[in-house]
Amino acid sequence: MAQVPPQTHALSGLPASAHAQWQTACDALARLYSDHPDYSAAMAELERRVISARLVRPRALIELDTSRQHVPDWYLKPGRPAYCTYIDRFGKTLAGTSQHLDYLKELNIGIFHPLPLLKPRAGNSDGGFAVADYRQTDPRLGGFDDLKQLAADLRDRDMSLVLDMVLNHTAKEHDWAQKQLSGDPAFQDFYIVLKSQSDVDEWEASLQDVFPDTAPGSFTYVPEAGGFVWTTFYPFQWDLNYANPRVFIEMVDVLFYLANAGVEGFRLDSTAYLWKRQGTISRNLPETHDILRAFRALLSIVAPSVFLLAEAIESLEAVLPFFGTPQNPECDLAYNNGVMTALWGALADQKTDILQSVIAKTTTKPAHGQWLNYVRCHDDIIWLALADSVPMARLQGWADFYAGKGAYAKGLSFQAPEGFPASGCGMAASLCGGLDDPQALDRLKLLYGVTYGLDGVPLLYMGDEIGLENFEAFRDDPALRDEIRWLHRPDMDWELAERRRNTDTPQGQIFDFLKTLSQSLNALTLAPGISVMAHACPSVLWFERPSAQGRFVCVANFSDARVAITPPGRVIVGAEGKVLPPYAVHWYIAEA
Repeated sequence: MAQVPPQTHALSGLPASAHAQWQTACDALARLYSDHPDYSAAMAELERRVISARLVRPRALIELDTSRQHVPDWYLKPGRPAYCTYIDRFGKTLAGTSQHLDYLKELNIGIFHPLPLLKPRAGNSDGGFAVADYRQTDPRLGGFDDLKQLAADLRDRDMSLVLDMVLNHTAKEHDWAQKQLSGDPAFQDFYIVLKSQSDVDEWEASLQDVFPDTAPGSFTYVPEAGGFVWTTFYPFQWDLNYANPRVFIEMVDVLFYLANAGVEGFRLDSTAYLWKRQGTISRNLPETHDILRAFRALLSIVAPSVFLLAEAIESLEAVLPFFGTPQNPECDLAYNNGVMTALWGALADQKTDILQSVIAKTTTKPAHGQWLNYVRCHDDIIWLALADSVPMARLQGWADFYAGKGAYAKGLSFQAPEGFPASGCGMAASLCGGLDDPQALDRLKLLYGVTYGLDGVPLLYMGDEIGLENFEAFRDDPALRDEIRWLHRPDMDWELAERRRNTDTPQGQIFDFLKTLSQSLNALTLAPGISVMAHACPSVLWFERPSAQGRFVCVANFSDARVAITPPGRVIVGAEGKVLPPYAVHWYIAEA
């Protein structure tokens, strides 16, 4: 493709700072589209939409942008974790969720991330990830005005709304898909359609199935489409064709629309898959990074304080490029999936060698990028994400352990590409043994004590704050029983949550522990960076971070045996003494 930059447009009426961002976007889009016959017209249309979106941005949000102008990493709020949930599982509706925001304030939540809530297809929608309309909410949750009100209610409490943006695909029922099927010339080639089985076979030779058990292959024959539609995930999710510049324009316009409704950050789902090229695995390609650079630059014109979170569950080497460079940034945050996976591996093995190595490698990220650190999420634990650094036999041992073959974990196997260990499913409390196991609560505290102590933004998955266990009843629901991942997508148990007020209960103990972690972090002025320190005991993880108060030190024991240590300073979380109890995590402040 020719590397011919487009003519820079005037962007009249916008601040001078917009010009540099526009040029960054133009450079990236030229690499993608300058040979496309629709290129010039598409760029003119893009400019029109950027100007229009900027001019209609609400005053309150412009003021928010201005207040964050000199704090680009405003989302790094000390002691302010993110909280992830499904709206219907947490508050039933958008309005109902607003009634529970004071509960989140108790946990000092700074970022609220509800999983997909835009209008899905009817029936199976892959938990909402098959979007039928990006400009409407799921009617079961409320209307779009309810979403805007939730965003405003969160801002009133100094919390920020983050939404899932499903970039790679839409539901087959989406209007774009229906217009392509109808022959509408403005929507031709919005999706990828191969004409013959031989074409499919040539592409499939290099691809890797995501759901080999429930949705094998990456293409689905659709007679009315005239061939085989690219469907990476499920047959009802059609992959968008980002080789068509009109697809990029429509998607960035959706980002503008949602940002102007009060969304302060986007979790970019399936970020790695956006661009396809025959003969490759069609993941993490250079063109994908140009798409993200352009998204980032154009959002910086319309809604400059909005952040982007990369959901790229890949090897560390593949994830790091999603931050971009200081000159050409892409995503502001990325899921620290390598550390999450290694945390569970360390707990299974009672050895921290892999975990130490993975944490050390994460320090190679660029300074402008941040990790989102987490213990669990709505998705499966993908062991193969560490296949480049952990022997397959060890990964298989972890997978078996959390599939119920270990000493205590209560989980299920999901699926994985052929030759790799099946991913794991389960709520954190259940994977730690369940609250009828006397050591489960200590294991759960250990995982969150380490996660909150890492450099970046910690994330709390709904229910972990009260030790909510596996949602076994999913098997009784015909709409859910064929999707094992519903095991860790329970309804919030608000009656159980009331027990948080009593620290003699397991719910009160974990809830109070998480509050203590947040309060302790809030009292510190931590600087970027993390150093992993060696320790003679293989079950001990020891890392340090610089702070204005001295060195912040986290020491964690991943074994069921007591470990002798030399305390490095004043304890701020945990107990004084020269012994780490089984599964204990202690935080200290040591002299600089």
